[in-house]
Amino acid sequence: MVYCAAPMETVSAAGEGVAVNGRPVIVATREDDAWRNYFERSAREQPRFTIGARYLRRDVAMSLARSVPRDAKVLDAGCGRGDTLALLPNAVRHGVDCVPAAVAAAQAKHPELDVCVDDALTMRLDERYDAILCDRLVHSVPDVQRLLENLARHLAPGGRIFLTCYNYLWELAIRAGELAGFKIPTPPANWLSESDLHNLFEIAGLEIVKLEDRMLLPLPVPGVATLLNRYVSKLPVVRAASMYRLYALRRRDEAPVKVAAPRVSVVVPARNEAGNIPKILERTPSMGAGTELIFVEGGSSDDTRGTIERAIAEYRGPLTVSVYGQTGKGKGDAVRVGFREATGDILMILDADMTVPPEELPKFFDVMVRGQCDYVQGTRLVYPMESEAMRFLNKLGNIGFSKLFTYLLNQPIKDTLCGTKVLWSRDYERLAAGRSYFGDFDPFGDFDLIFGSSRLNLKILEIPIRYRDRTYGETNISRFRHGWMLLQMSAVAATKLKFT
Repeated sequence: MVYCAAPMETVSAAGEGVAVNGRPVIVATREDDAWRNYFERSAREQPRFTIGARYLRRDVAMSLARSVPRDAKVLDAGCGRGDTLALLPNAVRHGVDCVPAAVAAAQAKHPELDVCVDDALTMRLDERYDAILCDRLVHSVPDVQRLLENLARHLAPGGRIFLTCYNYLWELAIRAGELAGFKIPTPPANWLSESDLHNLFEIAGLEIVKLEDRMLLPLPVPGVATLLNRYVSKLPVVRAASMYRLYALRRRDEAPVKVAAPRVSVVVPARNEAGNIPKILERTPSMGAGTELIFVEGGSSDDTRGTIERAIAEYRGPLTVSVYGQTGKGKGDAVRVGFREATGDILMILDADMTVPPEELPKFFDVMVRGQCDYVQGTRLVYPMESEAMRFLNKLGNIGFSKLFTYLLNQPIKDTLCGTKVLWSRDYERLAAGRSYFGDFDPFGDFDLIFGSSRLNLKILEIPIRYRDRTYGETNISRFRHGWMLLQMSAVAATKLKFT
């Protein structure tokens, strides 16, 4: 948590000016000098009792290391001695800090890092970054808005700011820790409420992708600390008392499209769906610069494969149509086969049972190309559905699991099992590359995409759709057997994403 001031540059009393090199600077005040002295002292000294500070510092560092994708180009704004940055496995790790002693210590201790003296509020770097770390910096800078705006300016397309801050309810407890010698006393700090932060994010053109509350006991008491910090602190009511919060933020004005004219691939897993194939070909719209329709047939007993092949031979429409045989079992395997063969920039899943009409797909395309999200799926639980579309117990189960997964993922998910899911092919490639983190656990394919998108800090939205009755064949869902699988997947999300 380092404030980088510009000590050699002066400006008018108006508050902001432009230095000789065209670099904006901030008026130095007594408070700024006090913070600079504090950080220079912190670079040389340790508190009387270091155990609490080291425990907190490690938890923050490990939380950031888990949150930042491994393929990201990283900047640590206020890197201090570089210990947090050094924990990340990323190939590109840059850091800036205004305290020369801290930068010298980082360069000596972690020579593999690229660290320099610079000001987080006024830096103008040539690089753009996929991940920018901002660890508790908001408490010490003179202008949080300018800090956030400057960090956002250095984000690459699709980049994220990972910002940590203390819970303002802990102000007195932290001051008590300073008096007891667990922390070097700080000058008067910015103590920001949740609404203060949300307001500043809005002003700076940022939006929250997800957040995580951490730590109830900032001391490594054997057994007790793990129980309270890993598990109890994540409970719905208790989390409000956690010591600090980690935000993942993205720019609200994200570029509307990742490519100028995106092409679309619609993957249709099809097992025993022969009666629906002609309607899918007839009703699937062409989107973007062109749409390919990929059927993946999974060992049907009703001649689905033959029906697809005959329909392709007779088709004369605008779509590029192909069919592949499934190599494994389950819808998840079929989706992976289809995505592997897809050539589009945007990947879509359309269930072959036609319970979600193909005519709905342009809605999903539109929110993607407008940059409103990185991943979008349908939700069947908003509008009234047709009488035979979903059995009563299935609907109750879907509602229950939506509540559970919203809690586990720290992102609102209303309908986990709606088959219509859409994401950029580039993001899918990153998701697939990190699939080993969760393991090959998902026969449906839904949670592979949801969990992976959450771990990559993708912005997730849901589009309400009207769920229709199946007009051909029977559902492949077994409410009890697959319900048990959903519980197992909940355990995976809990251990890999929530209770860490």
